[in-house]
Amino acid sequence: MLKGLGGITIGLPLLEEMMVTSTQAAVTAAEVPVRAFNVFFGLGIPAPLQKEGFDGVLEPLKPLGDRLLIMRNVDQVRCDVSGINAHFDGATGSFTAVPAGGEAKAGGPSIDQVIRRTYHPDGLPAGMVPTLIGGTYFRRSRVGRYLHSYNYDGTVAGTMQEKPRDLFDRVFGVVNAGGDGADDARKQRQQRSVLDSVIDQYKYYTGANSPLGSASKARIAEHLDRIREFEQRAFEMKHRNTEGPELPPRSRVLHGGQADPGGQGIDMPLDELTTEWRLMADLYALSVQMDRVRFGSITFLAAGERLRVTGDYEYNGRKIFTFDDAKQLNASGDAGCSHEWWHRFREDKENTQLRAHAHMKMREVAYFLSRLDEEKEANGRSILENSMITISTESGDGRHNDSKRELSGVFHAITGANGRFKTGQIMDVGSEGIDVYNTMIGAMGAEDKLGPADRESRPVDKILA
Repeated sequence: MLKGLGGITIGLPLLEEMMVTSTQAAVTAAEVPVRAFNVFFGLGIPAPLQKEGFDGVLEPLKPLGDRLLIMRNVDQVRCDVSGINAHFDGATGSFTAVPAGGEAKAGGPSIDQVIRRTYHPDGLPAGMVPTLIGGTYFRRSRVGRYLHSYNYDGTVAGTMQEKPRDLFDRVFGVVNAGGDGADDARKQRQQRSVLDSVIDQYKYYTGANSPLGSASKARIAEHLDRIREFEQRAFEMKHRNTEGPELPPRSRVLHGGQADPGGQGIDMPLDELTTEWRLMADLYALSVQMDRVRFGSITFLAAGERLRVTGDYEYNGRKIFTFDDAKQLNASGDAGCSHEWWHRFREDKENTQLRAHAHMKMREVAYFLSRLDEEKEANGRSILENSMITISTESGDGRHNDSKRELSGVFHAITGANGRFKTGQIMDVGSEGIDVYNTMIGAMGAEDKLGPADRESRPVDKILA
C-alpha cells in the first residue's frame, strides 16, 4: 500500500494497519514528528494595544488561548541596524533575532531551520518538501519584508510560493511546464489531477475487497477527497466531478512584479484578500496534516504593506468596521494606504482604523492556526499543540521617530511544542528576542545558538513548561 498510495507525493494518514504489533502501536502513539513553522503578519501591533489582551485587537486569538503563550515586551532593537526603519530590519530579524545580512539575506538562520538541522542533519525523508514557504503579500522591495525562513548563511531556505496553485504543485506534484511545449503542459495540468496516478489503488483499498478495516477505508477516502477539493479550488480543474464542491471565483489578486510595481500601494477589496489568503492557509495546513511538510514559514501581508483596503469587516457575526482607507485618509497613492494608520498611532487616541486592521489580521492568523487544531495526533494532541509555531511581526510601534520604542515591544506568540512551553497565558517576558529564541530552540533540543558566539546566554526559563 505504501508503494501505491503512500509512495507518491500525496502521502497517507496513519492507519491502524500500519501498526503491525501492539508494541509498535504503543511507540507510535507516544511519538509525533517535530515541526517548526514561523507565521508572520505585517505592520505589527502597537505595544499599548497588546496590553488590552483578548479584550482588544487580540480577540480573534481567544478561542485558541489555551493553545498559545502570548509574549509581550520582547525587545528586537538589535535587529534595527539603521535605527530608522523597522519595516526592513525588524521584519528580517523576526525569527532570527539578528540584524539583516543584506538586501536579500538575513544575518543568520531562522529558528525553524535550526530545529530542522537538529533533527534532520542529513535531510528529510525522501519525497518530503524540505522547507515550505508561502504567503499572501504585495510589498516586494526587500526579501525580508515577506520571506521568513533562512539558512545558516542567511540565504533564503526555499522558493517563496505566493500563488495557491504553485504551493499545491510544490507539495503534491506538478506536470512539467518548462521548455518546449509549455502551453501544452499547462493545459495538461488543467485536465488531470495528482490523484489520477493512484485511482486504481484508491478503488481497491476503499472497495469491497479491501484488506483494510472500515475505519481505515473511511480515512483514506476522506484524505483523498480533501486533496481533490483543495486541488480543485486551486486550479479550477475542468474535469471535476459535478457533484464535487463548488469552486470559488478565480482570484483577481495580482502577484509578482504586477502586485505593486511603483510602491504606491494597490486597491484591495477585503473579500478578495481573505479569499486568497484562506486558500493559501488551507493548502499549507493540508500539507502539514498530510506530513508532507514539517518546517517553513507562512506570511499574511508583508512588512510595511501598502494596501487601500475596502469592504465590510465582520467577526463572529458582528460588524467590526467598514474599510475604505483612501477615503478615510483623504489621500491617494501610498498616502492613502492602511500603512499610514500605524504611523498615525497615538496612545491617547482611539486609533479606530488601526484597531480594525490589526483585529482583521489576528482573525486571519487565527484561521490558519485553527486549521492545524482540527485533528488529534497519536499522542492525543493536535498538530497545533504538538508543533512549535511562532507568530510575530516587524514592530511594536509604527512610528519611525524612535527606533527603541518601535522595536522594544514586538508581539510574539508560540504554541506548546508538545508540552515544552507554557500556554494558556499572556506573559510580559521583558527579554531580548535573541534570548527568547535561544530558549525556544534549546527546549527543542538544539545545541546551536543564534547571535554572536561571545554573547552571554540569558535563558528565559519562565516560558518553559
